[in-house]
Amino acid sequence: MDVLRGALRTYAWGSHTAIAEFTGRPSPTPHPEAELWLGAHPGDPARLEGDGGERSLLDTITADPEGQLGAATRERFGDALPFLAKVLAAEEPLSLQAHPSAEQAMEGFAREDRLHIPISAPIRNYRDRSHKPELLVALGPFEALAGFRPVARSIELLRALTVADLDPFVNLLAGQADADGLRALFTTWITAPQADLDVLVPLVLDGAVTYLRSGATEFAREAKTALQLGELYPGDAGVLAALLLNRISLAAGEGIYLPAGNLHAYLHGVGFEVMANSDNVLRGGLTPKHVDVPELLRVLDFTPTDESALRPRSAREGIETVYDTPAPEFAVSLLRLDGADLGHEMDAPSRHDGPQVLLCTEGSVQVHGKSSVLTLDRGAAAWVAADDGPIRLVADQPASLFRATVGI
Repeated sequence: MDVLRGALRTYAWGSHTAIAEFTGRPSPTPHPEAELWLGAHPGDPARLEGDGGERSLLDTITADPEGQLGAATRERFGDALPFLAKVLAAEEPLSLQAHPSAEQAMEGFAREDRLHIPISAPIRNYRDRSHKPELLVALGPFEALAGFRPVARSIELLRALTVADLDPFVNLLAGQADADGLRALFTTWITAPQADLDVLVPLVLDGAVTYLRSGATEFAREAKTALQLGELYPGDAGVLAALLLNRISLAAGEGIYLPAGNLHAYLHGVGFEVMANSDNVLRGGLTPKHVDVPELLRVLDFTPTDESALRPRSAREGIETVYDTPAPEFAVSLLRLDGADLGHEMDAPSRHDGPQVLLCTEGSVQVHGKSSVLTLDRGAAAWVAADDGPIRLVADQPASLFRATVGI
């Protein structure tokens, strides 16, 4: 068991303060910090800090896959950690995006290989053969767009904006109020000539302003989001597409699970995110990066979805709250010590003998493994190798640890 020092990723949409303050470093930072990677991704592996100095988690796993991953994990996923955990801090909206299914990723990777598209090419969609389901649990207020909302509600929203130029699109959707209608409307907007978007998008933003000035509140969040996106990405079809998605607000501890084909964009906030260890992203707007419209349309799931279906069930047993997610690559839980648990050595439930990534988000926790003991304060993380579990926890004040491990 070792302290895990995450790899910082600086993207334009990140925060100058959130991750730095969470990890106890000076803020603001010179560059926006967007993600803290707590894993063995080949592109930027985290580092282990132990008595023998600092070393790469990726190199450590490569040198001892049996001890680090365990026999069961190796049998299922080979000699690589199948998940990547992150702290994500969005100060500005991310791009609209979706991820492929396992079958789509395999086929797409092989197809782009046959076309001799370099892995690092900006137009490459599939950089590996894996799907990329992901779970994000909010560490505070978190805002997102995800999944095509039920059609009737989208029609109500579009009509509430009272933009005459939207009428043909509203009529299209009303005439086919299902996934096929959403596909038709989304396709019409994302393939529209830029000259048409340069007219329609400002009219929609004017409608959002008029709606908000009227004092109406039913779609106030959606109208404000459209204005925010329109300011950042003028004339972008993604501003229109965002009007078709569920506008989701998470409180601390609430999660959102994004399966294959789900169009989504994180808007603002800090969260703990765990995903299958993949780089496969199909972008759908709100970005200067490559948008492959035909491939995106092949991947997207247009099935109308209520936001409640995207929030994973969670159940607490003892000190552990488990988020119910179907991905085999990862499982996520929150270990909470409070009340009568304080001052006592508590067993962390062990579901299998795989590796664990721990992240302290509140208080201070002493973690006991087979070979060592670590104290994790807020913002600190640890790697627990398969041969060093199970673990026991001790805290003298209320404390919380997120745990990411391999799915059952």
